[in-house]
Amino acid sequence: MQPKAKNKLTALIITYNEKGYIERCIDSVRFADEIIVVDSYSTDGTYEVLLQDPDVSVVQHAFDNFTKQKTRALEKASHDWILFLDADEVVTPELQVELLNTIDSGTPHSAFWCYRSFMFQQEPLNFSGWQTDKNYRLFRKSEAQFSDKKLVHETLVFSGSSGILKNNLIHYCYKNYEDYKGKMLHYGRLKAKEDFYREKRFNYLLMGAKTLWKFVHHYFFRLGFLDGKKGITICYLNALGVWKRYSTLKELEVSNRLTTYLVMP
Repeated sequence: MQPKAKNKLTALIITYNEKGYIERCIDSVRFADEIIVVDSYSTDGTYEVLLQDPDVSVVQHAFDNFTKQKTRALEKASHDWILFLDADEVVTPELQVELLNTIDSGTPHSAFWCYRSFMFQQEPLNFSGWQTDKNYRLFRKSEAQFSDKKLVHETLVFSGSSGILKNNLIHYCYKNYEDYKGKMLHYGRLKAKEDFYREKRFNYLLMGAKTLWKFVHHYFFRLGFLDGKKGITICYLNALGVWKRYSTLKELEVSNRLTTYLVMP
């Protein structure tokens, strides 16, 4: 039996087609007092797997963007301390102990950063821009919320101070080439919508320069070349996401101009 903290903890996860990965994530957070998953109508059996797990409360909701989906999950949490994970993340035994000790320590912090160790399939990726990757994963629900100004790479806004956890999450983000490519293109489309809503304009020069800089920065300055072929793959796909962001922004502008023209009297 896994130890429990004196203070209650809710683990939250959002999913879409994560069968084969969500099981490992769930197993790593069974120490939480409550596990809630909001599924975006998965088609690969993820929802059915979760329904069979007695430790998990799962609901389905159509996906609008990451911020809204995470906010929906947060609203369902019963406890103040929240551990919010991606479905491809795993809590190590060392991190579990640190999490439980932290929420029982009387800490004055409202939220905690957690570094992530990026896994390229089953092998660690040591560089390529991921060596300093971190996110807020542990926080107090009463003192935090997700900003509605971002649709992807959602931002946690909280009152008070923050701390940093010593132990890393394991991040199994790269399943295979097509899966990671799909993620980068999806993120690019969402970032384009953010830009469009903020009235940022498409620019060919920016499209080319930022796409190239993304690759150069991660491959050379962030030492992606030390990851060998894995580094080339990751840096290229991350740059592809930037290209998709700008190409989608152009499509949105063209569509908006056409709609405006059609409705003009």
